[in-house]
Amino acid sequence: MRITRAVVPSLFTVLNVVSGFLSIVNASKGEIHMAAWFIIMAGIFDSLDGVMARITKSSSQFGVELDSLADVVSFGAAPSYLVYQAHLHSLNTIGLIISAMPLVLGAIRLARFNVQLVGFDKDYFKGLPIPFQAVTICAFMLQFYSVGYGLTGVAQTALAPLVVFLSVLMVTNVRYSTLPKLSKRAIKAHPWRVGAFVLGVLLVVASVGKLLFAVLMAFLLFGVIRSTVEWARRALSGIDDEDEEEQEVSSIDI
Repeated sequence: MRITRAVVPSLFTVLNVVSGFLSIVNASKGEIHMAAWFIIMAGIFDSLDGVMARITKSSSQFGVELDSLADVVSFGAAPSYLVYQAHLHSLNTIGLIISAMPLVLGAIRLARFNVQLVGFDKDYFKGLPIPFQAVTICAFMLQFYSVGYGLTGVAQTALAPLVVFLSVLMVTNVRYSTLPKLSKRAIKAHPWRVGAFVLGVLLVVASVGKLLFAVLMAFLLFGVIRSTVEWARRALSGIDDEDEEEQEVSSIDI
């Protein structure tokens, strides 16, 4: 078989799914923090495969499908098993059902994304991207899960609602902007989006990761608020969803 430049982004996709598998292995041993870090590592590889696909100009339908299969493991199965092992197993059947939601609804979200994908560059995502859901769960675990004690107090109570909220958000029509490209053209086109992204990164770095969960939740809630405002504006003006998508309204987009 002839080796092509398409192998480069696919290699990062393979590292993505391997990281997801290692997360599951560590979660099965009770190594919750390590399992969370492997999911975050999978997220880094997931970002890099797209970057490498653009650099090598080797985007393909094969890459899209392989990436989705890897994402189901790393950002669906791995976080589902992580929350189950960390605490939700104590809720018996209800905990099992909630734990499965990132996997099940994440797979549905990926399937919808693939059938709606036109080209390989998008300005926004419809529904919360599955890697964002998984990394948010990991940030929660890294901040509130203590070795030897697990989740305690409010964090223990908040885990199930958080998992349900993030999972359902993946299959909604809430719009989330794609990560901005740090270029002059991107800064000129979306200055607020780039500024917010840079500010978020600086806050996480300055706090040595302690503000990661807060920054991710701020981004997540902003998407909900923005979509609510857009929905209200459409309702008042009588514009339906299909007309809105055709017009590609971006008046309050960042």
